[in-house]
Amino acid sequence: MAAMTSSARRPFLNRRLAEFGTTIFAEMSALALSTGSINLGQGFPDTDGPEEIREAAVRALRDGRGNQYPPGPGVPELRTAIAAHQERRYGLSYNPDTEVLVTAGATEAIAAALLALLEPGDEVIAFEPYYDSYAACIAMAGGTRVPVTLRPHEGAFRLDLDELRDAVTDNTRLLLINTPHNPTGTVLTREELFEIAKLAVERDLLVITDEVYEHLVFDDAEHLPLASFPGMRGRTVSIGSAGKTFSFTGWKVGWVTAAPDLVAAVRSAKQFLTYVSSGPFQYAVAEALALPDSYFEAFRADMRAKRDLLATGLTEAGFEVFRPAGTYFITTDIRPLGESDGFAFCRSLPERAGVVAIPNAVFYDHREAGAPFVRFAFCKQTGVLEEAVTRLKRSVV
Repeated sequence: MAAMTSSARRPFLNRRLAEFGTTIFAEMSALALSTGSINLGQGFPDTDGPEEIREAAVRALRDGRGNQYPPGPGVPELRTAIAAHQERRYGLSYNPDTEVLVTAGATEAIAAALLALLEPGDEVIAFEPYYDSYAACIAMAGGTRVPVTLRPHEGAFRLDLDELRDAVTDNTRLLLINTPHNPTGTVLTREELFEIAKLAVERDLLVITDEVYEHLVFDDAEHLPLASFPGMRGRTVSIGSAGKTFSFTGWKVGWVTAAPDLVAAVRSAKQFLTYVSSGPFQYAVAEALALPDSYFEAFRADMRAKRDLLATGLTEAGFEVFRPAGTYFITTDIRPLGESDGFAFCRSLPERAGVVAIPNAVFYDHREAGAPFVRFAFCKQTGVLEEAVTRLKRSVV
């Protein structure tokens, strides 16, 4: 029975958040610890990023840069580096003083953007399955989430553009786009992004794009920022993060790039969340964004090799594997193993095989659509992945 106040006789947790509870990541990480399992559930690397960037943070600490409150929008060095990165990579020009905002990771950027841009009752279309904070942040902002489901097709999860168009109503305020997409690994194509941009312009929609895996695209996939498409520069809030690209997820340094009026709106919400954060780390991330192309190429090649190692092992263990075009997650179908309940499978897997994974159903409103899918992270050391594959082959097949 839910705890009740003595006066109001209602639950302590407000009704907007009542459906969420403890995240699946906390549950599965606790299982990993209690069973001594290899944790391929939560998406964090098990090694730190470049030594020179870690030393840059130490240098900032010793020099007294960022040890007190940094500027609200972020330190100038980082805002300038973010703008330079967008220009160098994508030909997108942003004014670092008015069009860049530093946040406490991408999670705060998402929360601040939704809190700033939504009124109660506004509809938000997001691609299902989606990162769990999307649903919680939409709820906190009083919005209504409208899922458009990515479905398996020829070895990948694909977007149905007709379904997306049909989901837009007079109450639709914005589209929440994630590409490269967590958890499916889908990277939206140029043609798909063009149609999304066309729809946003026709229906006068705002768009939030979560691009934290922008540097993790493989094979023939290409990351293309939606803000670079016709009509999108002034209606798109683009979100990036240092954690996924430089393997310092604990630093929690993210950012927003957008037109001045959109950045001002997001900043108005952000200032009452963390206000500021990650002072010394901001200086280090500024240096990280200026690393040569060789760093990004080597990082991508390393992750691609790890993807292939785990994908091959999962296939040999009997899973149906959806080889991702981006991110550092692999989605699998457990039905070839004679299983159909991802929750039950993931809760039993630590005892059976000594490996932890995440049931994709937690990322769905339509839980039945995600029931047979399970996500594994491959942002781990090669030896760890090899051992995980050995355990799965021995215990699951």
